[in-house]
Amino acid sequence: MAKQKLSPQAARAKAARDKAYAMTDERREKKAHAQRMRRKSPAKAEGKDWDHKDKTWKSPKSNRGNDGLGTKKEGKENYKF
Repeated sequence: MAKQKLSPQAARAKAARDKAYAMTDERREKKAHAQRMRRKSPAKAEGKDWDHKDKTWKSPKSNRGNDGLGTKKEGKENYKF
């Protein structure tokens, strides 16, 4: 995917938003859990992302795109970690 074409001011604002979101308790718990799962089975995790909803390893394209449904339909209640 091509990088977004943002003005320097917009890029700084986006970086601040992204950092704030990544540091929320929920995101930190998900990242820590995915890291634990990756350490348990590095061969299965090769080139894959952990899907907290389906509790399986998936390709990044499939996982981040919500299995082709897009991310707007995905809600917090679907995640278990």
